[in-house]
This record gives sequence, C-alpha cells and structure tokens, in this order.
Amino acid sequence: MSGFVFLPLPLAGEGWGEGQPKAGRRLFLRCWPTLAIALAALAGCAVGPDYQRPETPAPAQFTRQPLAATKGSEHGPAQQWSPGASISQTWWQMFGSPALDTRVERALAHNPDLQAATAALLQARENVAAQRAAFFPTAQLGYTPSRQREAVGTLSPSLESGAAIYTLHTAQLTISYAPDVFGLNRRTVEALAAQADNQRYQLEAARLTLATNVVNASIEEAALRAQIEAIQAVIDAQTHALAILHDQFRLGHASALDVAAQEGALAQARQALPPLEKQLQQNRDLLAILCGDTPDQAGAPQFDLEHFTLPVTLPQGVPSQLVTQRPDVRAAEENVRAASAQVGVAVANRLPQFTLQGAYGGSSTAFARMFAADNLFWSLAGSVSQTLLDFGALAHQQRAAEAALRQAAAQYRGAVLAAFQNVADALYAIDADAHALAAADDAERAAARTLELTGKQQQLGYVDALTLINAQQAYQQARVARIQAQAARLSDTAALIQALGGGWQDS
Repeated sequence: MSGFVFLPLPLAGEGWGEGQPKAGRRLFLRCWPTLAIALAALAGCAVGPDYQRPETPAPAQFTRQPLAATKGSEHGPAQQWSPGASISQTWWQMFGSPALDTRVERALAHNPDLQAATAALLQARENVAAQRAAFFPTAQLGYTPSRQREAVGTLSPSLESGAAIYTLHTAQLTISYAPDVFGLNRRTVEALAAQADNQRYQLEAARLTLATNVVNASIEEAALRAQIEAIQAVIDAQTHALAILHDQFRLGHASALDVAAQEGALAQARQALPPLEKQLQQNRDLLAILCGDTPDQAGAPQFDLEHFTLPVTLPQGVPSQLVTQRPDVRAAEENVRAASAQVGVAVANRLPQFTLQGAYGGSSTAFARMFAADNLFWSLAGSVSQTLLDFGALAHQQRAAEAALRQAAAQYRGAVLAAFQNVADALYAIDADAHALAAADDAERAAARTLELTGKQQQLGYVDALTLINAQQAYQQARVARIQAQAARLSDTAALIQALGGGWQDS
C-alpha cells in the first residue's frame, strides 16, 4: 500500500481571506481535485483474501468402469458414447420432434419463473453499477430560498441594512468523496459482481431445468397416452372375450364361474384406466403452466412415443470440464467469490475511513446578487475516523464473514460432488434402460404370441376362460412395462444432458 501524502493547505492571505473571491474560487477548484487524487493514491491495495477457487475432486472418469455402447432393441436403437462431443444450446432438437421444439421454445419465452430470474439478473447488475459509482466524487447542487423576520427588539439584525424582514437566497455546490484507501468499496463491488454472476448462472440453470421439465413432461404425456391405448385395447379384447363366454354359457360350453371370472378381469382392466387418464390431464396442466399458459389453454394432446427419436450418439462429458459446464456449480462458485470479498469488506471496516468534502456557493437577499464578490462562501474539509471501542462488534463481524467463506467453500465442493453423482447416475441409468427395454420387448412379443394362441385355443374349447384371462393380463403388463421402459430411456437421455450442464455456453 502506498504511503501517505501530506499537502500544504493555503494560509490566511493566500485565498482564504475576505476580498479575494476569485482567488478563493481558484484555490477551491485547485485544492479539491488535488486532495482527492492524493487520497486516492493511498488505495494501493484491497485488504482481505484474494479469491482462489476451492480445491475439488478431479476423477479420471464418471463411472467405476468404462461403459460400452448400449444394447439396441425393437423400440430403441443402440447408443454410442462420445466423450468429447459438445452439447448444442437447443439440445432438445436431438429428439426429432417439431412439436417438442415448439413447446420448449414457447416455455423459454413465456415461463414466469424464467422471467423472474431474468429480472433478478438485471437487478443484480444494476446494483453493481450503482456501487461502482462510489469510486467517484458526488456533487450536489442546492438552492434554498427563505422568507424570515428577526426579533430585532432582542437580537441584533443579521443583515447589514438592519432590516428585520427579508428574503434570503442561497445556492451551494457540495462535492464529497470517500477515498477507497483500504479497498472497502472495491471488495463491495467484487462481492456484488459475484452475486450478479451468481444470478446469471442461476438463470442458465433455470433455463436448463425448464427445458428438461418440458421434455420430460412431453415424454410422460406420450407414455401415458400409449399406456391408455394399451389398456383400452385390453379392455376391448376382454369385452369381446366376455361376449364369447356369454354365448358359450348359453350353449352350456362355459360355466357361470368362467363368466364371473371374466367379468372381474374386465372390471379390473377398466379400473386401471381412470388413474392414467387423471395423470394425463394433470400432465397437460403442467405443460401449460411451464409454457406460461393457464390449464384451459393446454390444447389437445400432441405427443406420441413414435414421434420421438432416440439419439444414437450421446455426449459422455469430461470430469475435468464439468465444474465449468454446470451452471449450478458455477453459481455455487460465485457464492464463494462473494463470501471471499465480504471478508475483505469486514477487514476494511476495521481500518480508518477517510472522507473529503468541499462546498462553494453564495447567499444574498437579492437573487441576482447571490454570486456577487462579497456574497460568496466556500469551504474545504477532510476527516478520518477510526473505531476505538465497539466491544468486539467489528471483530465478530470479520470472524462471521470468514465462517461464511468456509461455508460457501464447503457448499461449492458439495455441488461439485453432486454434479459428478448426477452424471454417473444418468450414465448408469441409460445403460440399464437399454437392457430393460430389450427385455421388455422380448416379454411383450412372447406375451402377444401367448395371448394369440390362447385366444384361438379358447375359441376351440381347448382351454378355459381363466387361462385366457391370465394371458390377457400378462400381455397387458408386458406392454405397459415396455412403454414405461421406452419412456424411461428417453427421459434418462434428457437427464444426462441436464447433468452435463446443457449447452448454455453457446448462448
């Protein structure tokens, strides 16, 4: 930090005395910036710690063992890993659904939570700009007219004319400046700038989360519609089977027990339909709200599983780059930066505070003579203050700021670990989903073949109605399981993109 600079101030007779208004004005204008520059030169450093990114784990890979290409099946191709592949800012287009693209873009344009996050970012940036203004002097111009009467019977009149009633016009320019000697303002600006960056990354995280939620809700809508269609097909088949049993019962080829069992199976199938329809309607409400619409504006369902394309090439990510790709991790890092700057603020508050203030103006009973030679006044003052006794308040505030820094650093490390876990979980989920979908495809084909053969045998009288009911239930379960596995593979692909941070870096 630079040393103190002492400036010689003018003595009486060098501009301070009466009768020298022009010299005094020149001296005021000369001394003020000179003092300001001299005290600003004292600000050679900013106290407190300079920010350093906390150390975090740096694993060589996300999973315990490298993952091979996923298994392909009838309803999902094999997926290849590409560790160095970049993620597009419009990553949802990889699912090949124009309806999904339109829905995501509408959500990004109209979602109120995203609009709130945008406003919060603008607010934070304006706070930074407002605090930066403290680096410069503040100038205020004031004009004060007053009408007054003095008690001349008791007090001597203020005016040379001796008038008791008069109007006084006063105009004054005041300039004040607080030199940032120990970096108090610089650390405050640093903290606010970190908070602004935190808001920026929170906005990017909100955009990524919103897009992922729209993608997942769209996939869920398609899966629910497919499950409803599957159960409706089962209901139709069981209704047809019940009609056949009624005919066989009238002819004596089926018992009342067979008819009752089929009626129970049909009722159970119908019972499974309302919960799925409720979920579908609620999911459509969710999609409408995500897009900034009311539920009555949801429109007709528009997503089918067949309209989604499963990406065959997936980014696997690089662990060393994850801390810079995840917006939530970057936001947590900016919290550390802000907490580090707040320690500097707390330290600077314990050191002397300097201020400079100058005033120049005129006062007269006649408005036009306010700045006449004999009506001018000016002043130049400086002050320094140092807290001597506060019973440890400032020291405790510094220790609190240091504890907040340790807390933010720990939270940042936790965010980094959570990011590694999210990516690893998504990678394992995609690999498991591929095996699950392949098994579900095999089970559905086997159940469909079994149902077909059982239906023919039941019509010929070789098997009873209970056997057909069991085959129908097995096929229903297999088809629904396949739909759920197909949807899970799509959703977990979106989860991987979210875990890797999306493509916000291209924005």
